[in-house]
Amino acid sequence: MPALSRWPAARLRAAHPYVVDSALAAAVLFAVSLQFLFPEEGGDALSAQGFLLGAGTAVPLVWRRRAPFLVACVSTFFTPAMALHHRPPPDVTYGGLVVLYTMAALGRPWQRRLMLTGWLIGTTVTMAFHERAEPYEYPFHLLILVSAYVLGSLGRVQRAYTAAVEDRARRLERERASETARAVALERATIARDMHDILAHAVSLMVVQAEAGPVVVRSDPPRAEAAFDAIAAAGRDAMVQLRRILGVLKEERAPGDRGPQPTLDALPELVARVGRAGPEVRLTTHGPPRPLSPDAEVAAYRIVQEALTNAVKHARASRVRVELAWHDAELRLTVTDDGRGGDPSGDGRGGHGLIGVHERAGACGGRAETGPGPDGGFRVAARLPTASWGDEYPGGGRRRPGTGAQRLLDDPGGPAGHRGDRGGR
Repeated sequence: MPALSRWPAARLRAAHPYVVDSALAAAVLFAVSLQFLFPEEGGDALSAQGFLLGAGTAVPLVWRRRAPFLVACVSTFFTPAMALHHRPPPDVTYGGLVVLYTMAALGRPWQRRLMLTGWLIGTTVTMAFHERAEPYEYPFHLLILVSAYVLGSLGRVQRAYTAAVEDRARRLERERASETARAVALERATIARDMHDILAHAVSLMVVQAEAGPVVVRSDPPRAEAAFDAIAAAGRDAMVQLRRILGVLKEERAPGDRGPQPTLDALPELVARVGRAGPEVRLTTHGPPRPLSPDAEVAAYRIVQEALTNAVKHARASRVRVELAWHDAELRLTVTDDGRGGDPSGDGRGGHGLIGVHERAGACGGRAETGPGPDGGFRVAARLPTASWGDEYPGGGRRRPGTGAQRLLDDPGGPAGHRGDRGGR
């Protein structure tokens, strides 16, 4: 039943406006003329002049949407003329009802007020002096006019609301598309950085070992064998990580979900693998480790990986030192080598790998510095924020402004918990 009830309204909205308004004008003309086609005893019959006056109130309605105020003025002029011509006047001013509805729906505020006031006054004067109406007839006729005006106002409000909702939906759709495009671009950049870090690191180790293997293959066979084993291990590790990334590209996953990522726990293995490639690599840690957010964990690993890759591939370093200094609010990570210092770009940010170092640090709320070391060689330093209480325990309390007992209740990581300040400031 609801679908059947909406069907005529949908057909009317889909029809051409001039077709609908022409049919409406014809209906008004027929209704105006009907009273005089079958006049009551003593009433006027329909004449050519009366028909033309009635047509003056109805025919302009065809253009009521194109020029609502002009149509209203024309119909308003012919309506009292028709009332003065016929005796008795028309019982219902059908053209006036359509005019008031149209003005309430499409007219400007001053036009709406002018037409409503004029029609109410004109109807009252006509009933009082020409029709000699009874007192009880006034509310009936005036209420009909007001009802038509109210219906038009409701239609105007509904259209304005619908337009606002549609505009909001279009804006949300544009914002959603923009957010999706940004998420896709960010994901592509992240995957590109991952692939660069994986391939550059693995290929650099493989090249170094491949160059060293033939040199010692006869003089030191065990060392040559170790070099070829390191090549195979680097290739296998690169293949495993590339399969993971390519699997992400094939599967349906949420944005940012790229499967298991390397963390600081894998740093000793990374250092050992690079050490087998030739340079002496030393890993030192200062202070008790503190939890990092997942993004900071991955960033710390990739920054160290990129710094070691540069030390092996570009700097030709013989010694590399990796330091992790834990503080209350941040992890200070430093990688220094004794190789050839300097940066081809001259600004400390040259090369795709070093750009990736700065981007990774900035993406998790930290910062990075790259450039020549104080004692020669090259230095990569990064500061990454440690995890807040909410990052470590998502269901726990979070810091809120204020002091006193309520803050202690809201912030389990405060002094009452003896955990120190572990949130990012």
